[in-house]
Amino acid sequence: MCLILVAWKVDPDYPLILAANRDEFHNRPTQPLHWWRDKPTILAGRDLQAGGTWLGASRSGRIAAVTNYREEKRKRQGLQSRGEIVTAFLAGSDGPEIFSSSIEKNGYAGFNLLTTNGNELCYISNRGDAATLLSPGVYGLSNAALDTPWPKLERTRDVFRRIIEAGETNETSLMRVMSDRQLAPVDEIEVGSLPFALARAITAPFIVTPEYGTRCTTVVLRDRSGQISISERRFDSAGRKSGGARLGFAEK
Repeated sequence: MCLILVAWKVDPDYPLILAANRDEFHNRPTQPLHWWRDKPTILAGRDLQAGGTWLGASRSGRIAAVTNYREEKRKRQGLQSRGEIVTAFLAGSDGPEIFSSSIEKNGYAGFNLLTTNGNELCYISNRGDAATLLSPGVYGLSNAALDTPWPKLERTRDVFRRIIEAGETNETSLMRVMSDRQLAPVDEIEVGSLPFALARAITAPFIVTPEYGTRCTTVVLRDRSGQISISERRFDSAGRKSGGARLGFAEK
């Protein structure tokens, strides 16, 4: 599970506001937010198991983020890592819609992808949604289609929107939105193939379990001048802060 909130061209000071929780197994090796040595134009955390990233930016002002698509069917063998899609966009030059439309959808397990070059914001899923340029607005994305009305998505998106409307957009307020650990009531849990404890844990925007949970929260702000700032807070298996970084640059 992951959760992304994005405000596109609704704030007069920040044309792009993005806040995201990355949920993953705690034993999956990961590098924190940094400029990559082998791809020096990319600023992102890195999945050391597959080599890609879940969210990042490039010197040219390109930003992308991916989430998995929750589905019961068994993952096919031989599929490419979804993190490679984000890396390819950040390192490329095609516009968001052209890039997204060119993805070989059957080459990956289920995914949702957001891409922007500062001028356009595009959404695509390989589980039914074609590449779509998004109009100005506030959106929420988890592990189903864009703005699927899951309670945790709707709750955090509403708070996110109120912060922006109140003119209180800043790293602290956005990090606080993503720290929501409220669980759904027991009688509302849809277990599916998951153990009950995990099925309930993932109903919170910020997930805490010993094996799986929110590994980091990231806030991305792009201002009117093209200055981009990315803040990352990292967490351990008990949900305690274990590190952080704040980096910024002017797009070229």
